[in-house]
Amino acid sequence: MNLSPLQKARYEYSPKLPGMLRNGIAEICVKEGAATASVADQDKIKALFPNTYGKPEVTFEKGNNTSVAKKQVVGVILSGGQAPGGHNVISGLYDALKATNKDNVLLGFKGGPDGLLKDDYVTFDDAFIDAYRNTGGFDIIGSGRTKLETKEQFAIVAENAKKNGLTAIVIIGGDDSNTNAATLAEYMAANNTGVQVIGCPKTIDGDLKNEDIEASFGFDTATKTYSELIGNIERDANSAKKYWHFIKVMGRSASHVALECALETQPNICLIGEEVAAKKMSLAEITNYIADAVEKRGNNGNNFGVAIIPEGIVEFVPEFSALIKEINELLAGSKTEEFNALPDWNAKYEFIKAGLSADAFKVFDILPQFVQQQLFLERDPHGNVQVSLIESEKLFSEMVKNELAKRKAAGTYKGKFGQQHHFFGYEGRCAFPSNFDADYCYSLGYNAFMLIQYGYTGYLSKVSNIAKPAEEWVAGGMPITKMMNMERRNGEDKPVIRKALVELDGAPFKYFEAHRDEWAVETCFTFPGAIQYYGPAEVCDLTTRTLALEKGLMK
Repeated sequence: MNLSPLQKARYEYSPKLPGMLRNGIAEICVKEGAATASVADQDKIKALFPNTYGKPEVTFEKGNNTSVAKKQVVGVILSGGQAPGGHNVISGLYDALKATNKDNVLLGFKGGPDGLLKDDYVTFDDAFIDAYRNTGGFDIIGSGRTKLETKEQFAIVAENAKKNGLTAIVIIGGDDSNTNAATLAEYMAANNTGVQVIGCPKTIDGDLKNEDIEASFGFDTATKTYSELIGNIERDANSAKKYWHFIKVMGRSASHVALECALETQPNICLIGEEVAAKKMSLAEITNYIADAVEKRGNNGNNFGVAIIPEGIVEFVPEFSALIKEINELLAGSKTEEFNALPDWNAKYEFIKAGLSADAFKVFDILPQFVQQQLFLERDPHGNVQVSLIESEKLFSEMVKNELAKRKAAGTYKGKFGQQHHFFGYEGRCAFPSNFDADYCYSLGYNAFMLIQYGYTGYLSKVSNIAKPAEEWVAGGMPITKMMNMERRNGEDKPVIRKALVELDGAPFKYFEAHRDEWAVETCFTFPGAIQYYGPAEVCDLTTRTLALEKGLMK
């Protein structure tokens, strides 16, 4: 295999562990805290998880290892979308497992949860693991989005675990995947299988976080990758001085990625979905907000700028969200086939007009035709609009263009408006992990095995104090049920991990809010540049602005 110089060098990088995990397996003891309760709906969650609910949080400390020695056969899967650092979670898990007992075995189940169901796995050895250390991607065993949620599925997993002699399963995934991990752990405990289940917090969207989980892995690398690209575009915009760049970034359910990129690059505009929802902003209000900045800059001779748009922004707009609900009802059941059979867009337009309420159609009718059509593209597995297919960056640039035309006719806008569009998504999901993510992920994997060794199940691997140098990080675990609440899913109440949204009274948003008016009119661009892997720690191990602000390390 031909390797790039960076790839060769990254194989040799030694990730930093939290101080208490550097003592050697024999000198790591566990300290249990108080019993926990779910974040909401305590009685319902407790009833659903009688064997794994209310367990204590745990912290690993220096001391004599009191765990019971036994051979461990551990299975691991990567679940959901890719995030930088997944390979290092597996590397850390493997190294801890082998450091405890060289006869321990790690099996990598291929293609995500499907691998557990199909009993499709590889047996890791040193050479296998060494080829993936500190690299991006999930290609070591692949990933998948199959949900583990039925008793029939759990029974198959339990049978395959028994056949392979598994003592534990580690699920590396986001909120849905770790919800499945909690449910699988409960099944395994209720049926006395002897199989433990441990989760690891992954998602570049940043919405798997709370008072215990300070950051999901991959967020650091992905946002730094996007911020480099946005900084490059800002430099180009300031050079050419003739385009407004509308940049959509990942983040359907929360705007953490957009906010972090804005803190890194100081664009003229950044929409935050949570604020749009809180203020009940309409499409027209958002359009005018952007157009105001374009007009002020254009009238000052600055016919260029950068606007960051979170992927899921339209779902936060109340009138648009209501429109989507009506469209989902309009195309329920066989109506989709009836709609698709219509001969042309004019016929489909009349079908839509007849089927929507007056208020919903009013919103629909102000949309550019390409967005109208995107709302009726292929449905998701539940028959709903696929919001991710809506090119919201083009939607707002087109609406701003139309608004500016009115202002030009009225004589208030004297500038020129040229548009460029970008979507940064896949570019960040499999990047070489930053030193922070390489260290954090390795620690999460190493720590996951310590939870297994001490007999815990239904826990999430937890590494905290991560805004400080790795030596000061604190390793431990928390019951997954602590993060859960009941939510309505597909017509049923389901226990799920609560997503973390951008907090409008939190330090990261408050910093952004305090500076955005200046950024909107002035050219205050900053250029983060490429992720640095070698050099001064203050450059190479730099954490996100979000985490630094949350921990009071940035003002």
